[in-house]
Amino acid sequence: MRHGDLGMGVKVVLETGCQLGEGLHWDATSSRLWLVDIHGCRIMRWELGSPNWQEWKVSERVGWVLSTDVADEKLVGLQSGMARLSLPADGSDWALLGWVAKPFPMGSSLRLNDAKTDARGRVWAGSLNNDDESRPEGRLFRLDEHGRCDEVDGPYSVANGPAISPCQTLMLHTDSAARTIYAFDLNVDAGTLSNKRVWLRFSEADGYPDGMTFDAQGRVWVAHWGGACVSRFSAEGELTYRVTLPTDHVTNVCFGGPGLDRLFVTTARQGLSAEQLAEQPSAGHLFEIDPAGSTGLAPTPVASGLAT
Repeated sequence: MRHGDLGMGVKVVLETGCQLGEGLHWDATSSRLWLVDIHGCRIMRWELGSPNWQEWKVSERVGWVLSTDVADEKLVGLQSGMARLSLPADGSDWALLGWVAKPFPMGSSLRLNDAKTDARGRVWAGSLNNDDESRPEGRLFRLDEHGRCDEVDGPYSVANGPAISPCQTLMLHTDSAARTIYAFDLNVDAGTLSNKRVWLRFSEADGYPDGMTFDAQGRVWVAHWGGACVSRFSAEGELTYRVTLPTDHVTNVCFGGPGLDRLFVTTARQGLSAEQLAEQPSAGHLFEIDPAGSTGLAPTPVASGLAT
């Protein structure tokens, strides 16, 4: 298959042309898919089946969007920290309702990168040095149900892809630069992590592990930055399925749709040469791939105490 060709079970659903597509999130309440363009400072929302999407610009790089229990409000991970934003009904710009946590000063080279909620609505979010990803300045943060933001693990060079198992007893978190996915025991009642260990190491041929998600069957889907694919692993880290994409930089995966049986994938143009971009015209677009019968898990909204 040539790099620009679409294989079986792979299709472009939106030609978003993201510099760095990321932050996929399925909002089960409104039945809409959210994604971001980190360096394009764009937040996008798509109603499945529509040929177009809506987008809004924000003033800082944006890593992710998560739903809250409040209609038309979202919690977003901006470069400086986590903030509540309101979606105007008239289609105008987002309104900043307030900062929830600002772990980084304005103008810092550090930024938030990827996040998920647990079953209690806590937010687990990683970070990195945007200007020099070789520096081990990334951390894993926990925003608890009371609005307190704590650093819970580090250092990482490129913190990525929190993923929480269906039984809420296991969390995976990645240092992409080290090609390593770590596992933690999660106590969801206490909101604590323990017993950090290596879960999986990528080879050079695999690229770098990026965003990931568990499916309802307890398997893990991982996007390969520089590897042009999405892989499914067993809970023990055994490769069980792989889908090749027509572009190198695959960034995130997310189940969506009313039955949570559709699998969406973001990609990036960043880091590709002009020659590579010519060979990979779909770089930066939003894809849908065959989930091989797997279904996803509906995310828990951010804890109510943070959304008011």
